[in-house]
Amino acid sequence: MTYLFWICFFLLAYTYFLFPVAVILFSKNKKLNSNFYNETEVMPSVSILIAAYNEQAVIKEKVMSIIDSNFPNSKIEIIIGSDCSNDNTNQIIKDLEVGFPFINTIIFEERTGKSGVVNKLVRQAKNEILILTDANIIFSNNTISSLVRHFKNLDIGLVDTNMVNVGIKKSGISFQEKTYISWEVKFKHAESKLWGMLMGPFGGCFAIRKSLFTPIPENFLVDDFYVCMNILQNGHGAINDFQAIVYEDVSNQLSEEFRRKKRISMGNFINLFHFRKLLLKPFTKLGFIFISHKVIRWFGPILLLLIFLANYSLILDSIFYKTTFFAQLILFIFPFIDLLLRKIGIHIIILRFITHFYSMNLALLIGMIDYLTANKKGVWEPTKRKQDEI
Repeated sequence: MTYLFWICFFLLAYTYFLFPVAVILFSKNKKLNSNFYNETEVMPSVSILIAAYNEQAVIKEKVMSIIDSNFPNSKIEIIIGSDCSNDNTNQIIKDLEVGFPFINTIIFEERTGKSGVVNKLVRQAKNEILILTDANIIFSNNTISSLVRHFKNLDIGLVDTNMVNVGIKKSGISFQEKTYISWEVKFKHAESKLWGMLMGPFGGCFAIRKSLFTPIPENFLVDDFYVCMNILQNGHGAINDFQAIVYEDVSNQLSEEFRRKKRISMGNFINLFHFRKLLLKPFTKLGFIFISHKVIRWFGPILLLLIFLANYSLILDSIFYKTTFFAQLILFIFPFIDLLLRKIGIHIIILRFITHFYSMNLALLIGMIDYLTANKKGVWEPTKRKQDEI
C-alpha cells in the first residue's frame, strides 16, 4: 500500500505540476514557428465555420467581430450551420446573409449534433484554410491574420488561439476556471515551442488545413481533440499562438461547468479508446505527450480514490500517514464549507479553488462511468454563458 500511495501521488503531481512546469521551463529559449506570412505578403483566403444552436444572444456580435477584423473581407467565407435552432438564431443569420454576400447559411431541420454540423460545413468550404469556431467566441482585430499567417509553413496543420476570459465574477467559479484555462493556454504554448505539437486546441476557435481534416465520427464528443490528434498522427504540427486572441465569457455557474466537464470527460474516453495504440508507444514523442498531459489527468479521480484508500490502510503505520489521511478528510469537507459560506455571501478564493478541483474531478469520474455504461449523447447544448441574458 505504501508503493500504491506514492505512485498515485507522484502521477497526480506529475500531470498537474511537474510535467507542465518542466515543459514551460525547457521551452523558454525556444521559438514558435518562424516561417510565416509577414505583413507585406498576401495571405491565403479562409473559410470560417460556425456551428450554432440557439445562439441568438451572441451570433450577431460574433459575425460582426469577424467582419470588423483587420483581415480583408474579400478573402473571407463565413459558413454558419444552425443545428435546428428554435430561438431567433435563424432569422438573425438570414438577415446578416442579406447584408454580407460572403456569409452562407445552412439550416438543419433536425438536430444533428456538433460533429455532424462541422462535417457538413467542412465539405461546403471553398478554401484550404479553415477556422472552426463556436458562436460565443468573439474575435479580436487580428485573430484571423494571426492564425492564417502560420500556414506558410507546410509542416503546420493546426493553429490554436489564445482564449481570454471575460465576465469574471467572485460569486461563482469563473475566476477559478479562468485561472485553470490561462494555465492550460500557457502550457500548450510551451508545448508548441518545445515540440511543435500541442495536446488539443481550445475547442472554441482554431484553424486547420482542409486537406488534413478527418471527418468526425457520429456521436463523437470533444471533436476538436479528435481533429488535432489525427493531424498530429499524420506528421503535421499543431501550435498555439498567443497573438491570436479571442474572447469568451467563462461560465460562472458550477452546475453548468460541471455538466460541460462531464460531457468532455465522456469525450475524453471516446478519444482514448480511438487513439489507444498510442498507449503502447510511450517513448515516441506523441505517445509521451499524450500520456503525460492527458491520459494520466483523465484518470485523476481514480488516483485520488486510490490515494485515499491506500492512506487509510497505512493510518496506523506512522504519524505521517495519519496526518495525510486527516488532511485529505479536511480537503474533502472544504467544498461543503464553501457551499455554506457562498449561501451567506462569503467568498473565500482558496476554498473555491478546492471546490473547483474536486467538482471537476467528480465530473471526470461521472463522465468515465457514463462512457463505460454507454450513456453517450451526440447532440450538444451550449454551456449557459451569455445565453443567460435572454
